[in-house]
Amino acid sequence: MTPTLIRLATVLISWISLIFLPRKSFYKYLPVSIFTSVLVLIVCALSIPYKFWVIKGNKTTKILNDLSFVFGSFFAGTLWIFHLTFGKFKQYVALNLIANILLSYPLSYIFQKFKVYKLVNFKSKHVFLTYFSFSFLIYGYQMLLNRCFSFYSKL
Repeated sequence: MTPTLIRLATVLISWISLIFLPRKSFYKYLPVSIFTSVLVLIVCALSIPYKFWVIKGNKTTKILNDLSFVFGSFFAGTLWIFHLTFGKFKQYVALNLIANILLSYPLSYIFQKFKVYKLVNFKSKHVFLTYFSFSFLIYGYQMLLNRCFSFYSKL
């Protein structure tokens, strides 16, 4: 399996899964999913000067690789996790813990084995700590959005 097929499959599976997400949840959690994408894009931008990971190919390949994760699994995963657990903080933390452990260890190993990327100065533990810490930040962001929207709906 080539890295390009893996990237394409990641995006397609992520977006096809959204067919089963209720439309109301999609729109409710779209802002937090976009915010998550921005955070992950920042990490991707930092990965260039700090060589967090390397990707074989030209600049276009590197950009497409990062975007396939940002707007594939991270985007759709955020929507699903919030749909399933928002308002139930312990379940939210538990599901994020599981998802981030899976991403950081077995999936990262598989992606590296198939040459999708190679971690250099960003090891699996850094992947886990970065994205798991983001989960608390984005939960707070969604709480803030809920308060703002409920305030404006009362006006």
